[in-house]
Amino acid sequence: MGLPDIVTREEWLTAREELLAKEKAATRARDALNAERRGLPMVEVDKEYYFDGYDGKATLLDLFDGRDQLIVYHFMFAPEWDAGCRSCSGFLDQIGHLAHLRARNTNFVAVSRAPFTKLLTFKARMGWTVPWYSTNGGDFNYDFLASSPDEPHDVPAINCFLRYGDRIFHTYATFARGLDGIGSTTSLLDLTALGRQEEWEKPTGRSSVYGAPAGSARVRYHDEYDD
Repeated sequence: MGLPDIVTREEWLTAREELLAKEKAATRARDALNAERRGLPMVEVDKEYYFDGYDGKATLLDLFDGRDQLIVYHFMFAPEWDAGCRSCSGFLDQIGHLAHLRARNTNFVAVSRAPFTKLLTFKARMGWTVPWYSTNGGDFNYDFLASSPDEPHDVPAINCFLRYGDRIFHTYATFARGLDGIGSTTSLLDLTALGRQEEWEKPTGRSSVYGAPAGSARVRYHDEYDD
């Protein structure tokens, strides 16, 4: 059946230690890659975008909900569909409690091109609490490359933004297989310009860029946050 070999405990420990050395090297390489990602330049967003949401029309600035960072997940849900993409649904299923992201001044929302009424119906069916907005009729999906007029379907994507006052900057984007392994709080923060906001992260100074203590110092039980 192609299962792993059967060995003694001593043989297993030797093999495990050899693999552990490679895992630690991969962790250090991932940390270096994350630091390089945080070192990317950013582009100011000077175009106005509008989304259909719970309180009517919302701007991109509104999606931050007063926080300094915004992670936008482009959920594949075409206007003519009656239900959302199965793979995208699996992705949203794994998103944890948003209080842990928000404690690090980061908001997470999903957007789709389907009308907002369809999103509400499907969201209720799935039991999700993630904020979800419609880009129907707007350019947001196209401008940030989650949709193309030359392609029949959208692609799953994440775009990250940083707010400085009322100015918004686009800091990162990833698509399709680039979303593999993403879904936990730390993996999402690793995509952002401020990262996990820990003192050990590079570039230095991001952990307290807004005068807040390091990210780990802000971790609470999710029902203890003042949101």
